[in-house]
Amino acid sequence: MTFKEVLAQVIDWLQQDRRVSHRALKRQFALEEDYFEDLKEAVLYAYPQIVDDGHGLVWTGDAETPPVPDHPSSQSVAQAAEREERTTQGASRLPAPQSPDAERRQLTVLFCDLVDSTRLASALDPEELREVVRAYQDTCAKVIARFEGHIAQYLGDGLLVYFGYPLAHEDDARRAVQAGLGMIDALGQLNTRLEQEGLPALACVSTHVRPTQSRQRGVRLAVRLGIHTGLVVVGDVGGGTRQEQLALGETPNLAARLQGIAVPNTLVISAATFQLLGGFFACQPLGTPLLKGLAQPLAVYRVLYESMARSRLEAAASTGLTPLVGREQEVGLLLECWAQVKEGVGQVVLLSGEAGIGKSRLVQVLQEQVATEPQAWLTPCQCSPYHQHSALYPIIDLLERVVLRFEPEESPPQKLRKLEGFLVQLPCCRRLPPGTSRPYSVGCTS
Repeated sequence: MTFKEVLAQVIDWLQQDRRVSHRALKRQFALEEDYFEDLKEAVLYAYPQIVDDGHGLVWTGDAETPPVPDHPSSQSVAQAAEREERTTQGASRLPAPQSPDAERRQLTVLFCDLVDSTRLASALDPEELREVVRAYQDTCAKVIARFEGHIAQYLGDGLLVYFGYPLAHEDDARRAVQAGLGMIDALGQLNTRLEQEGLPALACVSTHVRPTQSRQRGVRLAVRLGIHTGLVVVGDVGGGTRQEQLALGETPNLAARLQGIAVPNTLVISAATFQLLGGFFACQPLGTPLLKGLAQPLAVYRVLYESMARSRLEAAASTGLTPLVGREQEVGLLLECWAQVKEGVGQVVLLSGEAGIGKSRLVQVLQEQVATEPQAWLTPCQCSPYHQHSALYPIIDLLERVVLRFEPEESPPQKLRKLEGFLVQLPCCRRLPPGTSRPYSVGCTS
């Protein structure tokens, strides 16, 4: 029963019986002493017709008179009751927990800086420089958004990016590294357009850029990137109208230091981030250079490229897997289904269950068993949270990994030649006249 409901029942009781003792009120509504004092104060304040004679409350007004306060400055019953209820709640209940001003988080911080920005500023007109910087920022922002990172600050021509705040993922370190490699690749494409078209090409890169009349060429952009993972405290920094949500601690500083030792168009990560990648990337150890401001050397790595592993199980397989234990019945059931497939009876098996119980490992065991048999072609397709906006990504990935066998170090022209060489072997493409140049359809059939 709320405070207002108790108050209304007390008023009705007094109007009917004219007087009620303190002990009767406490027993009727099971009131504690503090609660009773608040209730009595609310009754006496809102109803001048009621008085306290020391033993109980007495109704002195006309029984037919509605309980309307006659003091011009008094509040209505509802307003007084609401005020008293808030007061009572504050005295009789624990205060509601408030959201903290800051919070501790494990954060992966990426720091990106434009190389030779001073030289670039001296070589370009200020308007052209603004177009270049805007195009560079817009290109990087698109890649960061694809991996759900958060740009905390634009530091001139530098970017401070958080992975793990405000949106956290179980693989933020991997997302940060993928974003870093993606930014280097995207800037390479931007440089190609600049070389071919000059600065007006920037108008096609960013919708916010207005092309100038300049046709200056030779502008090449390069970046240095550093990534570190560690504990931070995230909260409001600044005062007045200038407040930002920033992460404080050693982690952002280390990311900036790692960026400083990277050569142009490379990504350097700390050992803490490297341990979280789980074999998804090929990395080159760079030793333990002494970074400015650090008392102890820090092991660092240069990220070369993303491995061909498409799942944590594939990445872990490169270092060896422990034996599968306790799944003999499930493995036997899968092998029975495979035996029926070989006899011409098609089978569909659905594996479902909580994350981490070994569904992917069961599929891998089946693949290892079947791969030893003739005429068995196993090509698993897998969706990816990093390519949810890429149409038909599992099929594209299958073609690149299994059919065309693209290597990470191959350039786009080399991959194009591989694709053309594969397509000309298809029966539908052999009928094309020699020298015919038109887009091929990967989905064509003979």
